[in-house]
Amino acid sequence: MGLQKTRLVKSSVYLLSAAAVAIAMNLATPLASLAEYDEALAAKVGADEYGMKSYVMAFLKKGPNRSGTDEERARLQRAHLDNIGRLAKEGKLVLAGPFLNDGELRGIYLFDVKTVEEARALTESDPAIKAGSLVMELVPWYGSAAITQLPELHEKFAKKPI
Repeated sequence: MGLQKTRLVKSSVYLLSAAAVAIAMNLATPLASLAEYDEALAAKVGADEYGMKSYVMAFLKKGPNRSGTDEERARLQRAHLDNIGRLAKEGKLVLAGPFLNDGELRGIYLFDVKTVEEARALTESDPAIKAGSLVMELVPWYGSAAITQLPELHEKFAKKPI
């Protein structure tokens, strides 16, 4: 009887797993069918035929001047964050954030610009770059044009500003 019970339990688990997969696939189908090509939106965000576009990614790294009092560093960080907000509002910066370790690589920016030169001009407006606290490595990058919608979407999730 013990062997039959074990087989019954295993069969039930397999059936439940199969049912869960079938339900998940059935629930996902309506969502996938809602995703239709939107020519106007694609044109607005500059998407190519694959829904992609070019950006410039910036890797923020520790700069040569990391000194200063706690108060000075806090003011510099506030100015850095304010600059990020300004660039995002201008539509030039679509993604930004720090890495959560204390390594040389401090964070990333994703600029919605066509050239590294344009991104370089924008990075030079950053108070942390001007102060030498951070340096940036700029690289052309190709990714989903949907990323341009992140700043607007982010506002729907943020209870308070950074």
